[in-house]
Amino acid sequence: MAEITKYVKWETIDSIGILTLNNPPENYLEEPEFIPVTLLQTLIEKNLIKGMVIHGIGRHFSGGADLASLFEMTKERKTLLSRMDKGNELLHFIENLNVPVIAAVRGCCFGAGLEIALACHIRVCDAKSLFAFPESNQGLIPGLGGIVKLARQTSNMETMQFVLQGDLINAMEALTCGIVDHIIQDEDPMEYAVKLLHKMTDDRSMKVIHYVMQALRNSRTLSFDDAVREETKMFCELAVEEAERRFNNEE
Repeated sequence: MAEITKYVKWETIDSIGILTLNNPPENYLEEPEFIPVTLLQTLIEKNLIKGMVIHGIGRHFSGGADLASLFEMTKERKTLLSRMDKGNELLHFIENLNVPVIAAVRGCCFGAGLEIALACHIRVCDAKSLFAFPESNQGLIPGLGGIVKLARQTSNMETMQFVLQGDLINAMEALTCGIVDHIIQDEDPMEYAVKLLHKMTDDRSMKVIHYVMQALRNSRTLSFDDAVREETKMFCELAVEEAERRFNNEE
């Protein structure tokens, strides 16, 4: 596992990229852009990955932003906004990747850490995981799209309660309200996530993976009719290529 920034490590297991938040014990984020977008893009393209896992080293996923660093940024309002924008660009990049991304959570997943998890396409956790947006306890709100992303998963009432009350919820409560997709009982979440990605992507071409992810993204950003139309176009392109491949193999 290679350290690519002070607080982030990267490794590739076969065709799966592993991005590790590395600031134990709580894995606090010193910067909203915890890894430069250009660097992450280079790692993904260089390693030809078919999927990515994000997790935290040690006992916790992430306790969220380092408040001392955050409040230091407020001395320059333009600097604060610029750095928060960079964080948003990073999460937007992750959410719109053309390969599946899984957040493998254990321990605490709070604040900006939860916003990272919500930017992933799938979230799995162990049974002892805890989730919270505690920002309201500090006179703040989530700053990297957390409310917007949470509202996609839960009802308005659940979102308002979760954010305004700032309470902890456990893994089962997170599953019930749609924050996580699966609770793992007897396996490390990161290892489970890697196995799941291999099951989904092994023996699948990069183009098929990309088109599945594109169709899912279209389902959120386009009208129903336009999303279906684009899916049909992608199907036809793949069908032509597969027919040509089979024909050439028969010659």
